[in-house]
Amino acid sequence: MTDGLDPAWIVHHSSDLLVLNKPHGLLCQPGLGPELADSLISRVQRQCPSAQLVHRLDRDTSGLVLVALSPELHRALSGLFAQRRVQKRYVADVWGVPEDSEGLIELPIAKRQHRPPLYGVDRAGKACVTRWRLLGRSSGCSRLELEPRTGRSHQLRVHLQAIGHPILGDPLYGPDASASLAAPMARLHLHATGLGFTHPSSGQPLQFTAPTPFELPSP
Repeated sequence: MTDGLDPAWIVHHSSDLLVLNKPHGLLCQPGLGPELADSLISRVQRQCPSAQLVHRLDRDTSGLVLVALSPELHRALSGLFAQRRVQKRYVADVWGVPEDSEGLIELPIAKRQHRPPLYGVDRAGKACVTRWRLLGRSSGCSRLELEPRTGRSHQLRVHLQAIGHPILGDPLYGPDASASLAAPMARLHLHATGLGFTHPSSGQPLQFTAPTPFELPSP
């Protein structure tokens, strides 16, 4: 199962489930055109053609991705996501320091542009909920733990921009100041660090983690 994949990306591999730590800059699935043909699932399918993504991360976001190796598990895990029975945790470095140590963002989001896809807060959009907690601060920036209660496209990026704390290195939603702070790594400081759920077949509680691959900027 490692052909085309860096073995270091494999967090878990069983008969029906593959958990991968996707690197920043790699698509989860192919886009339009030959320049966007390479993707995480394309590499997996070289060895297991029936493998299917259960969910996706943005190309610029790194972290945990579930791949079902059987149609039965794919249907069951997709159901868990739809029913919000999967616990998701992210780490993000953001511009500025929140006044509170934790909070809840409840702002609806809608697509505003198709190419490139851009989203924004819109009263007519889909309901979105994100819980956040302050983990640390340094040099006018903060590290937050994020728990999305919904799974909309660009949800975390749009929500943090909306409360005045865009993610460092975000080329779509971050100001020039936040992009410059992340310049040494030249990447979006957003990482899917935790996934937890009960295996639909075995009933076994599963928890997966992936360490954050970037540092909070220091003075």
